[in-house]
Amino acid sequence: MSLDAGLQRLWYGPAWLSAPLWPLSGLFGLTARLRAVCYANGLLRSYRVAAPVVIVGNITVGGTGKTPVAAWLAGELGALGYRVGVVLRGYGGSHRGEPMVVTPDSDPSIVGDEAVLHARKAAHVVITGADRVAAANLAIQNGAQVVVCDDGLQHLRLQRDCELAVMDRKRGIGKGWLLPPGPLREPSSRLSRVDAVILTERAGAGGRWQDLFAPMLARASLRPGVAVNLRNGERRDLAAFRRQSLHAVAGIGNTDAFFAGLRAAGLSFEAHALPDHATLDAGMLGGLREAPVLMTEKDAVKYADSAGPQWWYVELEVEFEPESAKALLELV
Repeated sequence: MSLDAGLQRLWYGPAWLSAPLWPLSGLFGLTARLRAVCYANGLLRSYRVAAPVVIVGNITVGGTGKTPVAAWLAGELGALGYRVGVVLRGYGGSHRGEPMVVTPDSDPSIVGDEAVLHARKAAHVVITGADRVAAANLAIQNGAQVVVCDDGLQHLRLQRDCELAVMDRKRGIGKGWLLPPGPLREPSSRLSRVDAVILTERAGAGGRWQDLFAPMLARASLRPGVAVNLRNGERRDLAAFRRQSLHAVAGIGNTDAFFAGLRAAGLSFEAHALPDHATLDAGMLGGLREAPVLMTEKDAVKYADSAGPQWWYVELEVEFEPESAKALLELV
């Protein structure tokens, strides 16, 4: 069992698996509360930048659909006439130090795969850097009129005008425990203090959920769209792959969701689940170079120079309920 699969079983599996780690959960929670109190009382300083800031984050570790929702929001705000800057940490990238501007041609091994993905979508400017305040300021210097922060709900140093928490409908909050025995970065009560909770549901996923208290609840479907060839940009409906022997690759926070979406589209394949932000090792990369491969768009940015002729990424369609989309945009 991989480390990622082991963590998912720990967080969402039988309660007895997590029992030895309960004391660490209490310590994690105490540290998080003390930090929040320090910011609330000015013992730790937070900073406001010269443009509205919208946080798109989560209280669980990975796999909620946060990045697709942030990209959707950037696109919607851009369509309304705003120049949008997206800032993010750049997980999976090697860059450290001062924030840097990301372009569609940036190296994902340096700036992170999610940063390159945003740069290839609707954002006018994308900045990666651990210091979200400095990153937001750089985005504004590059013309951003509004800043969308992909992740950063817990990055309290950056003051924000709106907080959106993204949650996976199937996984919910797991057993409701904080890290490390559970997937929570903050207690579930944190959801009562955000401006809206966005529940994401994926094709092929079941419907397990717990009640939650939030000022606004929006629902969005994340569904696989067309497949796009990494080499030549050709677009094909997924139905075209139904009678083929396929491989599917996913290095995201919730690999099962991607695979479930492909199965719901009627595809059969050999699944290759990787840890979030990871890449195929050299041996597997060579073995799959000529094979038909489907992968996520986030993964595809890492293989621009090594993709085989039959390598395709599957676009992820974000579809909000009309009333949810309208209310959410009015809120923002």
